[in-house]
Amino acid sequence: MVDTPGEPLRRLVTARARGLCEYCRSPEDFAPARHSLEHIHPRAAAGPTNDENLALACQGCNSYKGSKTEARDPETNALAPLFHPRRQHWQGHFSWSTDGLEIIGLTPTGRATIALLRLNRQGLQNLRYALTAIQRHPKGRVRKE
Repeated sequence: MVDTPGEPLRRLVTARARGLCEYCRSPEDFAPARHSLEHIHPRAAAGPTNDENLALACQGCNSYKGSKTEARDPETNALAPLFHPRRQHWQGHFSWSTDGLEIIGLTPTGRATIALLRLNRQGLQNLRYALTAIQRHPKGRVRKE
């Protein structure tokens, strides 16, 4: 039997993320498919299905991350842990380019996460461009904790 989170847990995770992918910041209400509840510490490595181990992730970010927890920092080629949405603040590892189309890595974790999850893939840049035009760009919706 697969351990799947119920609807109350989905609502909690979605509300906490303000409806945004916790990696690329794409809004679920503009996604072609419902965002996933992504296991930060993978189930394959005994990661639990609870609110502290779940992040809201778009289908692209969820697919690219898979069961990985680290990746190479393209600047140093050293292994770095991937961004952990429950333990780290997005703005501590990432920022937006001036035009808002690209996410910039500020740390080895940020750069490794951008590279592995392809946070600046063309489809996301297109979405960010469109969201800017209708004043719904996610850059103003980062959690301030």
